[in-house]
Amino acid sequence: MAISSTIKSIQDIMRKDVGVDGDAQRIGQLVWMLFLKIFDDREQEWEMFDENYRSPIPEPLRWRNWAADPEGMTGNELKEFVDTMLFPGLQQLQPRGDDTRGVVIRNVFEDAYNYMKSGQLMRQVINKLQDGIDFNTQADRHQLGDMYEQILKDLQSAGNAGEFYTPRAVTEFMVNRVDPKLDEIVMDPACGTGGFLTCTIEHKRSRYVTTTEDEQVLQTSIRGIDKKPLPHLLATTNMILHGIEVPEQVRHDNALARPLRDWSPRERVDAIVANPPFGGMEEDGIETNFPQAFRTRETADLFMTLFIHLLKDGGRAAVVLPDGFLFGEGMKTRLKEKLLTECNLHTIVRLPNGVFNPYTGIKTNLLFFTKGQPTEQIWYYEHPYPEGYKSYSKTKPMRFAEFATEIDWWGDESDGFASRQETEQAWKVDIDEIKARHYNLDIKNPWQGEEVSHDPDELLEKYARQQAEIQELRDQLKEILGDALSHTVTEGRA
Repeated sequence: MAISSTIKSIQDIMRKDVGVDGDAQRIGQLVWMLFLKIFDDREQEWEMFDENYRSPIPEPLRWRNWAADPEGMTGNELKEFVDTMLFPGLQQLQPRGDDTRGVVIRNVFEDAYNYMKSGQLMRQVINKLQDGIDFNTQADRHQLGDMYEQILKDLQSAGNAGEFYTPRAVTEFMVNRVDPKLDEIVMDPACGTGGFLTCTIEHKRSRYVTTTEDEQVLQTSIRGIDKKPLPHLLATTNMILHGIEVPEQVRHDNALARPLRDWSPRERVDAIVANPPFGGMEEDGIETNFPQAFRTRETADLFMTLFIHLLKDGGRAAVVLPDGFLFGEGMKTRLKEKLLTECNLHTIVRLPNGVFNPYTGIKTNLLFFTKGQPTEQIWYYEHPYPEGYKSYSKTKPMRFAEFATEIDWWGDESDGFASRQETEQAWKVDIDEIKARHYNLDIKNPWQGEEVSHDPDELLEKYARQQAEIQELRDQLKEILGDALSHTVTEGRA
């Protein structure tokens, strides 16, 4: 049976269980089981190559000892074992010495849950996993990538507003253009399920890994953080699936909850590739971790401030941001001024509508910048739809091959992108014009005339943009009135 069919049959079994409610819980249930199954299969490899290998998991809790036998525990016995032995045992795991694998397992299960109420149905799910997938075969690992993407799509439909998992074509293009070298530290401080990190691993392996020593360098060059338990569990599983033996650098945390000044120079990185959640708001108090001029509760803006701070001089970044960042005012203006002063924002790729369909119609952009030199000019590239397309969809997603024209046009930053030419898709804008526009980066393609659109999604987007501009003006007015009132009160007291 194909892996995708196995996963579908597992989800059908879970739907019969009264304890599992909705896609998010089904995925959470599936993924902790997948994690233990993957880890056990990887342990078989480690045991073959290292006769001194010792599992960080106590023997009774290892997958092979409680789950692998199809005639093993079931019913109430299995349910009680999972709830009273397995989960407490893994959540309270005490690693031996410097056993980082044990720390990873404990962190993974820290916020994991068993939602299933029926031990019989749980046994059926476990048997499907045990019989249907062998993570030690190359064919199954390859198929598992497709299955994993299906899980992510299911997770998208169960996600919260502002959380959009990036299409693989986009992550692959961004990593391709940043081109992280073997020993460069690559970070995604809002890593979600680890899509940018796995693309980075594949990029480095295909280009720069030729020896076992190179592989060890790769193993220690990946950094990721996500604040939500399920994406973190998926990211950790994803790392193991992609051959990262101890994915300890993928942490369960909120990168924004740490004061900006506490990130030391030693923690600076060579490259950042990320799609920070946009449209979301952080909890009260998070903004106080940032300098006064850059305080906001808007998640994407806080992450952009963090990205600039975390890059080394010469460090490179590729970031997905919505149109609202480009035209936004107030704090966004100050942030864009900081970005263009401290970094060379050399390229903005403007993506068409529908890249994130069906999850959001928000129009997005890819910003590429290098820290250490101010921006002198920005190149824009408007990514067109493939011939015959009017939008993207589940059946017609964006493909990496579409970016071939951008890659051919790109050139080299070392010579200031001297080979770039203006085309119907590409144009450049000098920094003086950007400053005259008060750092409004929402610059339309000068080679294309204004088109009147009657598309409902585009009209809704235009309405949302106008509402955002109105809110910005309201906020600025409140700030001005607040300052004036404070000044008047001070004068009255004097």
